[in-house]
Amino acid sequence: MASDMTLYWGSGSGPCWRAMICLEEKGLSGYNSKLISFDNKEHKSDEVLKINPRGQMPTFQHGNVVVNESLAICLYLENTFKNQGTKLIPDDPAQHALVLQRAVESQNIREKAAFGMLSYFFRTKPEDRTEALLEEKKKACHEELQIWEGYLAKGGPYIAGKDFTLADACAFPFLGTLVRFGFNISQYPHLAKYHDLVKDRPSVQASQPPHWKDTPGKDLLKDI
Repeated sequence: MASDMTLYWGSGSGPCWRAMICLEEKGLSGYNSKLISFDNKEHKSDEVLKINPRGQMPTFQHGNVVVNESLAICLYLENTFKNQGTKLIPDDPAQHALVLQRAVESQNIREKAAFGMLSYFFRTKPEDRTEALLEEKKKACHEELQIWEGYLAKGGPYIAGKDFTLADACAFPFLGTLVRFGFNISQYPHLAKYHDLVKDRPSVQASQPPHWKDTPGKDLLKDI
């Protein structure tokens, strides 16, 4: 069934990881996997640009259907294969709405925490770094994580309640990236417990960035 599916993805990309988690959860692990090198600009190749003019990852093709943007891919997979694998979006209207809200909302973890902090170290020249800018980034990161700590405190163990859902597939890659780069998640007991719960899930283990298995994590965020 998955043989007519192709996922173009980059190792270490949170958006790619969330799509890959959903593919695993839906029992579609037999898809064609095309690992793209960002360093070699393969995401801007003619092959990719033909189906994704933005040249961004992930890019997904299922037969003649092309879906770009990670959340759109996740939603497509759930809607197309609703009756197989893990049910990622519940039928109950209230829970359905909550899962969709948290899935969309998880982009804030990327922008304000994971990408927000890492871009400071990777994309800001050393001569342009200031204590004031670092404090601004740290404040945004902690304010965002405190919101998610509150969500889990009110009703876990997963992001939207008692079951693993699309919200977890969308949020965990960014939390996992924070921990990978040395962030002390124990500052947030509920998030730490959540991280420990999800990190060993088969779909997460099967789809985690392959280079993570062979190289140690970095400690860029150990003091955040």
